[in-house]
Amino acid sequence: MVALVTSILVAVVMAVGIFWYAGRRPVGTPVTWGEALVGSVYVFFLAFLAYGVIPHQWLTMAENEFNFRADRLLVGPGEILKPIHQGGWVPFDIPYRALSDTVAVIFYVVFLGLQIWMWARWQNRDKRAESKALLASNQTSSFGRPLLKQG
Repeated sequence: MVALVTSILVAVVMAVGIFWYAGRRPVGTPVTWGEALVGSVYVFFLAFLAYGVIPHQWLTMAENEFNFRADRLLVGPGEILKPIHQGGWVPFDIPYRALSDTVAVIFYVVFLGLQIWMWARWQNRDKRAESKALLASNQTSSFGRPLLKQG
């Protein structure tokens, strides 16, 4: 449990560090060789945590601490998910291992969505700066009304 929580916290702190750096780095500044090297190692380690370590720690914890084995069947409250061969109405077995694997797949899908969102935020940071500059300039029409919606 400690390893899973620690790896998630490290990944969150690293992701916040990317947004912090994106806010400080001027748009259009050329990237030096050293910055590219450090940035690629940083992003690779974050991807290694997100796609390798965190799902592995979840699967290890589910199997060892929560006892989500393949021979244990998920029955649910009041035996709702009981299979037919045990007197229930569900036509297939649902082992606990399938539940733990489903949670691991959810980790992958969430991390992929967050990664795509972070790429888009990084690539469009100049557009957000331009819109803030337009709002700060308080441009008005010939009738004296603001051209952009405030707030």
